[in-house]
Amino acid sequence: MSPTLCSAAGSDVGRRRQMNQDSAATGPRLLVVADGMGGHAHGEVASSVAVQAVLDATPDDLEGVDLLAVLGAALEDAASRLTGLATDDPELRGTGTTVVAFLVDGLRIGIAHIGDSRAYLLRDGELTRLTRDHTLVQALVDEGRISAEEAATHPRRSWLVRTLQDSSSPEPDLFLHDAVLGDRYLICSDGLTAVLDDDAVREVLATEPDRAAAVTRLIDIANTGGGPDNITCVVADLLDDAPCGNTAPVLVGAVADPPNGE
Repeated sequence: MSPTLCSAAGSDVGRRRQMNQDSAATGPRLLVVADGMGGHAHGEVASSVAVQAVLDATPDDLEGVDLLAVLGAALEDAASRLTGLATDDPELRGTGTTVVAFLVDGLRIGIAHIGDSRAYLLRDGELTRLTRDHTLVQALVDEGRISAEEAATHPRRSWLVRTLQDSSSPEPDLFLHDAVLGDRYLICSDGLTAVLDDDAVREVLATEPDRAAAVTRLIDIANTGGGPDNITCVVADLLDDAPCGNTAPVLVGAVADPPNGE
């Protein structure tokens, strides 16, 4: 048995942004989404650097590898790269990004998360959110000071308390997840979840078997709902020794279209 992630990815600028600051990459053993912070300088640079750092850190063979150590080192390297870029170019100071990344070894998945991009699991029709937003509003919910319903419309719901950025050491959540064949995963930027609640996400993942079609539906619904931010989605199914096409990483968003063709 050789479980494989078969995935589809898409990224869209949305209806209110001038450029796409999201980046994502997918492969049979790796998924990663990064959302460059729109309120900071050059978020597209930060997201691209984060995704590339995860790609560079991932060994060809993950069997028996300490997945969390690889992910932690990748995010540390990404922060170091951003610090170097900001040192060379002061306009890049304050550059930051969220990150959700998966590394897969059989039924063992290592997950890294920082910021408010999210990972979801659909298993037997039930949707579970695997990540906890690193936002001020989520902290207020955890403390019982506001309800989840109040959080959904809170004016500061996008205020991040943890990100990956230059001149600081990242503090990601790193954890192992026990997978089951047939599991479906979604990782996405908050351009999706700012519009779709968990019930809407579950409905699409549960009723659309085609991964690419599911990605398209999610992005279309987010845009129909106003498209307030860049929207990036990766939908992946964990299958047994399945042929999933090209084994090379697939890139979407800013990392696939760097400024000036760099």
